[in-house]
Amino acid sequence: MSDDSTVPREPVPAVVPPPAWVPPAPSAPEPPRSQGGGRAFLFGLAGVLVGAALAVAVMLALVVPGERTESPSSSLQQTATQTAPASIEVTGDVTFAEAVAAKATPSVVFVQIEQLRFDPFTGRTVARAVGNGSGVIIRPDGYILTNNHVVAGADRLVVSIGAEDVTATVVGTDPSTDLAVVKVDRTGLPAAEIGSSAELRVGQPVVAIGAPWGLEKTVTAGIISALGRSSVAESASGLTAYTSLIQTDAAINPGNSGGALCDAKGRVIGINTLIQSTSGAFAGIGFAIPIDFAMGVADEIIATGRATHPFMGVATATIDESTAQRFELPVTAGAYVQSVVSGSPAATAGIQPGDIIVRIGNAKIESVEDVFAAVRSHKVGEQVEVEVVRGRKRLTLKATLAADTGRR
Repeated sequence: MSDDSTVPREPVPAVVPPPAWVPPAPSAPEPPRSQGGGRAFLFGLAGVLVGAALAVAVMLALVVPGERTESPSSSLQQTATQTAPASIEVTGDVTFAEAVAAKATPSVVFVQIEQLRFDPFTGRTVARAVGNGSGVIIRPDGYILTNNHVVAGADRLVVSIGAEDVTATVVGTDPSTDLAVVKVDRTGLPAAEIGSSAELRVGQPVVAIGAPWGLEKTVTAGIISALGRSSVAESASGLTAYTSLIQTDAAINPGNSGGALCDAKGRVIGINTLIQSTSGAFAGIGFAIPIDFAMGVADEIIATGRATHPFMGVATATIDESTAQRFELPVTAGAYVQSVVSGSPAATAGIQPGDIIVRIGNAKIESVEDVFAAVRSHKVGEQVEVEVVRGRKRLTLKATLAADTGRR
């Protein structure tokens, strides 16, 4: 396997899927697989945090099976056709959350996922709502940023903008980062003000906006609980790297996926994506993809239809303590290099089959997932140090990462 793929794994106990808001209930997931040692408990496109000192729980992708929950029309829905976000002003008894909601809510849309089914009674193909998520309008000419797991498997997407339901088309998806861009044929939309995730602080107030359980334009408030969380998850399309996630205690639930995490000035600083929970419902720990990274992926998708990522060119397998003892390896944790892609950055750096990777950059390597996450935390063209164990020697090699174009 290459550094953007996975290897066979031993089964771990099955996890609980997020509960459905309305029927039909989702089919039971197959038991997830782990790299050994109980490192990862997965559901859908979500995984337990890598390298974070957290209690074992389940990381869940936030998509609600079923149809939307109808909510009464509101002034926020009525203003969703404005062409620019409102200015934010906290005065008198107006809280920051009220001001943020007034400014940012019109830019967050409800995304309904539909699949086409043949109806034997009518002899026609009909569309059936099978789930919902959220999205953020990033350009007034109809471009909307959301999660890949929101749009994956959809035959048709319907986006609610104000009181209008509009069919959306997928511009491009990037399963390896769980991001996607869709577009509606509309202009003059209320594009969100995009902030920056570069100078966020733990403890600063935030607001999450989305459609949990199908409840459109739901606003919750909290703080940034932590920064720099990382996670790797496995799906049918390969591995997904969640790097430098924003952790928040603002309540987010299934249906919030693709929605906005905003700062106190109403600027979008993250795309709500995952929760950590043993029940499938919010338990005080949610995660958002930083907006600086998300917009970089979105801009590339809009320009080219896809996103590129750093590539090193190694096929690895996880080494744990039992494997190390069985094969008398010199270390008890790392990523064993099974093969090296000819002409790849790894080959140029001198990495060889049989090497054990124990560090990439500043990241300690203990598994295949760690290799994937570490490579993805860098940029194309960046030179990184790769520490390997070869026999009884430790070597520090330097690899200049290339683009993964055509390697998916």
